[in-house]
Amino acid sequence: MIDKHRLLQIVREAGRIAHARWPGDGHALTSWDKTPGNPVSESDLEVDRFLRRELAALLPSAGWLSEETIDDKTRTDSDLLWLVDPIDGTRDFVRGRPGWAISVALVSGGKPLIGILVAPARNEEWCAVAGQGATLNDKPLAASTRGDFSGARVPIDQLPSADSDLVMVEKPNSIALRIAMVADDRADLVATLRWGFEWDVAAAALIAREAGAQVSDAFGKPLAYNKHDPRDFGVLVCSPGIHGAAVERLADRANQLK
Repeated sequence: MIDKHRLLQIVREAGRIAHARWPGDGHALTSWDKTPGNPVSESDLEVDRFLRRELAALLPSAGWLSEETIDDKTRTDSDLLWLVDPIDGTRDFVRGRPGWAISVALVSGGKPLIGILVAPARNEEWCAVAGQGATLNDKPLAASTRGDFSGARVPIDQLPSADSDLVMVEKPNSIALRIAMVADDRADLVATLRWGFEWDVAAAALIAREAGAQVSDAFGKPLAYNKHDPRDFGVLVCSPGIHGAAVERLADRANQLK
Protein backbone atom coordinates (compact mmCIF):
# COMPACT_ATOMS: atom_id res chain seq x y z
CA MET A 1 0.00 0.00 0.00
CA ILE A 2 1.20 3.50 -0.77
CA ASP A 3 2.66 5.60 2.06
CA LYS A 4 -0.07 8.23 2.49
CA HIS A 5 2.07 10.29 4.86
CA ARG A 6 4.87 10.49 2.30
CA LEU A 7 2.36 11.36 -0.44
CA LEU A 8 1.00 14.22 1.64
CA GLN A 9 4.55 15.46 2.27
CA ILE A 10 5.17 15.55 -1.48
CA VAL A 11 1.97 17.47 -2.25
CA ARG A 12 2.69 19.90 0.61
CA GLU A 13 6.13 20.57 -0.87
CA ALA A 14 4.52 21.18 -4.25
CA GLY A 15 2.27 23.71 -2.54
CA ARG A 16 5.29 25.38 -0.95
CA ILE A 17 7.00 25.64 -4.35
CA ALA A 18 3.94 27.30 -5.86
CA HIS A 19 3.31 29.55 -2.86
CA ALA A 20 6.90 30.82 -2.99
CA ARG A 21 6.11 32.50 -6.33
CA TRP A 22 2.50 33.47 -5.69
CA PRO A 23 1.90 37.15 -6.56
CA GLY A 24 -0.52 37.41 -3.65
CA ASP A 25 2.52 37.61 -1.37
CA GLY A 26 4.24 40.12 -3.65
CA HIS A 27 6.39 37.66 -5.60
CA ALA A 28 7.25 38.22 -9.26
CA LEU A 29 5.80 35.64 -11.63
CA THR A 30 6.07 34.97 -15.35
CA SER A 31 2.86 33.78 -16.99
CA TRP A 32 1.36 33.57 -20.46
CA ASP A 33 -1.72 32.24 -22.25
CA LYS A 34 -1.55 28.71 -23.66
CA THR A 35 -4.68 29.65 -25.58
CA PRO A 36 -6.71 32.87 -25.24
CA GLY A 37 -8.05 33.10 -21.71
CA ASN A 38 -6.21 29.93 -20.61
CA PRO A 39 -3.20 31.06 -18.55
CA VAL A 40 -0.20 29.07 -17.44
CA SER A 41 2.74 30.18 -15.33
CA GLU A 42 6.31 29.15 -14.69
CA SER A 43 5.07 27.77 -11.36
CA ASP A 44 2.60 25.41 -13.09
CA LEU A 45 5.50 23.87 -14.99
CA GLU A 46 7.87 23.79 -12.03
CA VAL A 47 5.30 22.08 -9.81
CA ASP A 48 4.46 19.64 -12.61
CA ARG A 49 8.10 18.61 -12.99
CA PHE A 50 8.51 18.20 -9.23
CA LEU A 51 5.40 16.09 -8.82
CA ARG A 52 6.19 13.89 -11.79
CA ARG A 53 9.63 13.10 -10.41
CA GLU A 54 8.55 12.52 -6.81
CA LEU A 55 5.36 10.59 -7.52
CA ALA A 56 7.15 8.34 -10.01
CA ALA A 57 9.70 7.54 -7.31
CA LEU A 58 6.91 6.88 -4.79
CA LEU A 59 5.00 4.50 -7.06
CA PRO A 60 6.96 3.57 -10.20
CA SER A 61 4.23 1.28 -11.55
CA ALA A 62 1.68 4.08 -11.93
CA GLY A 63 1.01 5.92 -15.16
CA TRP A 64 0.88 9.71 -15.41
CA LEU A 65 -1.70 12.22 -16.67
CA SER A 66 -1.33 15.92 -15.96
CA GLU A 67 -2.67 19.15 -17.38
CA GLU A 68 0.84 20.36 -18.16
CA THR A 69 2.25 17.19 -19.74
CA ILE A 70 1.61 15.70 -23.18
CA ASP A 71 -0.73 12.74 -22.75
CA ASP A 72 1.09 9.44 -23.20
CA LYS A 73 -1.69 6.97 -24.00
CA THR A 74 0.38 4.05 -22.73
CA ARG A 75 -0.94 5.15 -19.32
CA THR A 76 -4.13 3.20 -20.13
CA ASP A 77 -2.09 -0.02 -19.98
CA SER A 78 -1.59 0.51 -16.26
CA ASP A 79 -4.15 -0.21 -13.56
CA LEU A 80 -2.69 2.67 -11.54
CA LEU A 81 -2.54 6.31 -12.62
CA TRP A 82 -1.46 9.60 -11.10
CA LEU A 83 -3.91 12.35 -12.10
CA VAL A 84 -2.42 15.77 -11.46
CA ASP A 85 -3.32 19.40 -11.88
CA PRO A 86 -0.15 21.16 -10.68
CA ILE A 87 -2.05 24.41 -10.05
CA ASP A 88 -5.82 24.18 -10.40
CA GLY A 89 -7.15 27.72 -10.60
CA THR A 90 -4.19 29.28 -12.40
CA ARG A 91 -6.25 32.38 -13.19
CA ASP A 92 -6.59 33.15 -9.48
CA PHE A 93 -2.95 32.18 -8.90
CA VAL A 94 -1.49 34.62 -11.43
CA ARG A 95 -3.79 37.41 -10.20
CA GLY A 96 -2.69 36.97 -6.60
CA ARG A 97 -6.01 35.55 -5.44
CA PRO A 98 -6.21 32.58 -3.05
CA GLY A 99 -8.63 30.37 -5.03
CA TRP A 100 -6.08 27.83 -6.30
CA ALA A 101 -4.85 24.42 -5.18
CA ILE A 102 -2.49 21.57 -5.99
CA SER A 103 -4.62 18.58 -6.99
CA VAL A 104 -3.28 15.02 -6.90
CA ALA A 105 -5.25 11.78 -7.21
CA LEU A 106 -4.19 8.17 -7.47
CA VAL A 107 -6.59 6.16 -9.63
CA SER A 108 -6.88 2.38 -9.45
CA GLY A 109 -9.03 0.41 -11.87
CA GLY A 110 -10.62 3.58 -13.23
CA LYS A 111 -11.68 4.86 -9.79
CA PRO A 112 -9.98 7.35 -7.46
CA LEU A 113 -8.23 5.63 -4.58
CA ILE A 114 -6.60 8.67 -2.93
CA GLY A 115 -7.32 12.37 -3.41
CA ILE A 116 -5.37 15.32 -2.01
CA LEU A 117 -5.85 19.06 -2.44
CA VAL A 118 -3.36 21.47 -0.92
CA ALA A 119 -4.35 25.15 -0.97
CA PRO A 120 -1.55 27.00 0.86
CA ALA A 121 -2.98 30.48 0.26
CA ARG A 122 -6.12 29.32 2.13
CA ASN A 123 -4.30 27.20 4.75
CA GLU A 124 -6.31 24.17 3.64
CA GLU A 125 -5.32 20.51 3.17
CA TRP A 126 -8.04 18.19 1.93
CA CYS A 127 -7.52 14.42 1.93
CA ALA A 128 -9.59 11.35 1.14
CA VAL A 129 -8.96 7.63 0.83
CA ALA A 130 -11.65 5.50 -0.77
CA GLY A 131 -13.79 3.91 1.92
CA GLN A 132 -12.09 5.82 4.74
CA GLY A 133 -13.80 9.22 4.67
CA ALA A 134 -12.43 12.69 3.97
CA THR A 135 -10.73 15.36 6.06
CA LEU A 136 -9.95 19.07 5.97
CA ASN A 137 -6.87 19.93 8.02
CA ASP A 138 -7.22 16.50 9.69
CA LYS A 139 -10.84 17.10 10.75
CA PRO A 140 -13.54 14.76 9.35
CA LEU A 141 -15.79 16.23 6.68
CA ALA A 142 -19.55 15.90 6.35
CA ALA A 143 -21.07 17.11 3.08
CA SER A 144 -24.24 19.06 2.53
CA THR A 145 -27.43 17.15 3.27
CA ARG A 146 -29.82 19.68 1.75
CA GLY A 147 -33.09 18.20 0.54
CA ASP A 148 -34.68 21.22 -1.21
CA PHE A 149 -33.23 22.26 -4.55
CA SER A 150 -34.59 25.80 -4.32
CA GLY A 151 -32.28 27.83 -2.12
CA ALA A 152 -29.25 25.60 -2.75
CA ARG A 153 -25.91 27.37 -2.31
CA VAL A 154 -23.81 27.50 -5.47
CA PRO A 155 -20.25 28.90 -5.84
CA ILE A 156 -20.81 31.10 -8.87
CA ASP A 157 -20.22 34.69 -10.03
CA GLN A 158 -23.66 35.23 -11.52
CA LEU A 159 -26.81 33.11 -11.62
CA PRO A 160 -28.70 32.61 -14.89
CA SER A 161 -32.27 33.88 -14.72
CA ALA A 162 -33.49 30.27 -14.90
CA ASP A 163 -31.66 29.57 -11.64
CA SER A 164 -32.71 32.65 -9.69
CA ASP A 165 -34.05 30.42 -6.92
CA LEU A 166 -30.47 29.41 -6.01
CA VAL A 167 -28.09 31.27 -3.70
CA MET A 168 -24.63 32.51 -4.70
CA VAL A 169 -21.64 31.88 -2.43
CA GLU A 170 -17.88 32.43 -2.78
CA LYS A 171 -16.42 31.10 -6.04
CA PRO A 172 -12.71 30.20 -6.10
CA ASN A 173 -11.34 29.84 -9.63
CA SER A 174 -10.30 26.25 -8.84
CA ILE A 175 -13.09 23.81 -9.76
CA ALA A 176 -11.50 21.37 -7.31
CA LEU A 177 -11.95 23.83 -4.44
CA ARG A 178 -15.54 24.52 -5.47
CA ILE A 179 -16.27 20.79 -5.36
CA ALA A 180 -14.54 20.56 -1.99
CA MET A 181 -16.88 23.27 -0.70
CA VAL A 182 -19.75 20.78 -1.05
CA ALA A 183 -17.73 18.27 0.97
CA ASP A 184 -17.39 20.87 3.75
CA ASP A 185 -21.06 21.98 3.62
CA ARG A 186 -20.10 25.46 2.40
CA ALA A 187 -22.06 24.82 -0.78
CA ASP A 188 -24.87 22.46 -1.79
CA LEU A 189 -24.30 22.23 -5.53
CA VAL A 190 -21.51 22.52 -8.11
CA ALA A 191 -22.32 21.93 -11.78
CA THR A 192 -20.48 22.53 -15.04
CA LEU A 193 -21.82 22.21 -18.57
CA ARG A 194 -18.68 21.82 -20.66
CA TRP A 195 -16.12 19.19 -21.52
CA GLY A 196 -13.70 18.92 -18.60
CA PHE A 197 -10.61 16.86 -17.97
CA GLU A 198 -10.11 14.11 -15.44
CA TRP A 199 -7.27 15.95 -13.70
CA ASP A 200 -9.63 18.83 -12.86
CA VAL A 201 -11.96 16.78 -10.69
CA ALA A 202 -10.52 13.39 -9.67
CA ALA A 203 -9.11 14.34 -6.25
CA ALA A 204 -11.96 16.68 -5.29
CA ALA A 205 -14.64 14.26 -6.50
CA LEU A 206 -13.28 11.56 -4.18
CA ILE A 207 -13.13 14.03 -1.28
CA ALA A 208 -16.75 15.04 -1.90
CA ARG A 209 -17.95 11.44 -2.28
CA GLU A 210 -16.17 10.30 0.87
CA ALA A 211 -17.75 13.21 2.74
CA GLY A 212 -21.21 12.03 1.64
CA ALA A 213 -21.92 14.06 -1.51
CA GLN A 214 -23.17 12.58 -4.77
CA VAL A 215 -20.91 12.90 -7.80
CA SER A 216 -21.72 12.41 -11.50
CA ASP A 217 -21.36 13.95 -14.93
CA ALA A 218 -23.89 16.57 -16.06
CA PHE A 219 -26.34 13.82 -17.11
CA GLY A 220 -26.21 12.03 -13.77
CA LYS A 221 -23.92 9.23 -14.97
CA PRO A 222 -20.86 8.01 -13.01
CA LEU A 223 -17.46 9.50 -13.77
CA ALA A 224 -14.68 7.17 -14.91
CA TYR A 225 -10.94 7.76 -15.02
CA ASN A 226 -7.92 6.74 -17.09
CA LYS A 227 -10.04 6.74 -20.25
CA HIS A 228 -8.38 7.01 -23.67
CA ASP A 229 -10.14 10.37 -24.03
CA PRO A 230 -9.66 11.83 -20.52
CA ARG A 231 -12.77 14.02 -20.60
CA ASP A 232 -16.34 13.98 -19.36
CA PHE A 233 -19.17 16.32 -20.23
CA GLY A 234 -19.71 18.34 -17.11
CA VAL A 235 -19.47 17.46 -13.46
CA LEU A 236 -22.28 17.55 -10.91
CA VAL A 237 -21.50 17.41 -7.21
CA CYS A 238 -24.23 18.02 -4.67
CA SER A 239 -26.18 16.83 -1.68
CA PRO A 240 -27.70 13.42 -2.52
CA GLY A 241 -31.13 14.83 -1.72
CA ILE A 242 -31.05 17.30 -4.63
CA HIS A 243 -29.12 15.28 -7.22
CA GLY A 244 -32.20 14.17 -9.14
CA ALA A 245 -33.61 17.71 -9.22
CA ALA A 246 -30.23 19.05 -10.37
CA VAL A 247 -30.03 16.56 -13.26
CA GLU A 248 -33.57 17.52 -14.28
CA ARG A 249 -32.80 21.25 -14.09
CA LEU A 250 -29.69 20.83 -16.25
CA ALA A 251 -31.05 18.31 -18.78
CA ASP A 252 -32.17 20.64 -21.57
CA ARG A 253 -29.07 22.81 -21.33
CA ALA A 254 -26.76 19.79 -21.22
CA ASN A 255 -28.34 18.24 -24.30
CA GLN A 256 -28.07 21.51 -26.22
CA LEU A 257 -24.42 22.10 -25.32
CA LYS A 258 -22.92 18.63 -25.64
